[in-house]
Amino acid sequence: MYALTTTNNLTLYLNDISRYPLLTKEEEYDLAMCLREEGGREAAEKLITSNLRFVVKVANEYRSYGLRLMDLIQEGNIGLMLAVKKFDPDKGYRLITYAVWWIKARIQEFVIKNWSIVKIGTTQAQKKLFYKLKQTREKLGELADYGTIAKSLDVKESDVEEMDLRMGARDFSLNASVGEDGNTTHIDLLPEKGMNQEDIVAEAQERAVIKKDIEDALSSLEERDRFIVEKRLMTDEPMTLQEVGTQLGVSRERARQLEARIKKNLRSSLCQKQLTWNC
Repeated sequence: MYALTTTNNLTLYLNDISRYPLLTKEEEYDLAMCLREEGGREAAEKLITSNLRFVVKVANEYRSYGLRLMDLIQEGNIGLMLAVKKFDPDKGYRLITYAVWWIKARIQEFVIKNWSIVKIGTTQAQKKLFYKLKQTREKLGELADYGTIAKSLDVKESDVEEMDLRMGARDFSLNASVGEDGNTTHIDLLPEKGMNQEDIVAEAQERAVIKKDIEDALSSLEERDRFIVEKRLMTDEPMTLQEVGTQLGVSRERARQLEARIKKNLRSSLCQKQLTWNC
């Protein structure tokens, strides 16, 4: 497999892969049989390298989506590798005829994943619409409405409208500059959704009052009741009712009744202090 890196120059890469000769049908068949029967690494490499130029041709069909051609080629090469692995020479067709499907599938998946951080095509119908919408609009003319396009593609008009809006709204960085001075970014223009200082102070005071009221309510409990509250209601790993009953020397059912009574008394006490406990 020919590996692409970020430092590769596209022209150099194209010159490089042009050195690999195309295979005749007989040569391709022999190499594919060798790979299938013997797992020959050299045979696999020859099948891949001889078809790299075709990957570039397919990748070029997807340049209009705004992604780096080298990235598209890399994904296409992975598709070619998968095709070589699964290719059956006894079917009678050439490798590239079979591999085109794998190459396009990998590239299309890459385009959809990188078009937007929001999933833009999760079903086969949506993926088809994603790739056919632009092509169909060019064919019908820019003035074609959603209804005409939907009829041409045999999909719902609402699906066409939704996909068109999503494809027209590309992601952008919140750190990108707004205006010519470059001093303001998109994030600077976002409304502040957090609490202001007055709300923060008020919430802190309310929490302090609630905490004191709860402490007062607990201080009035008997030792047994406080044990139940601490072990059942105020811990991240509460005891089971059976464990509480064993500790207090009562049955599980009696432990449940005690807990229910304590909850009721606490709720009543806190409600009297005008706290919001679903009173």
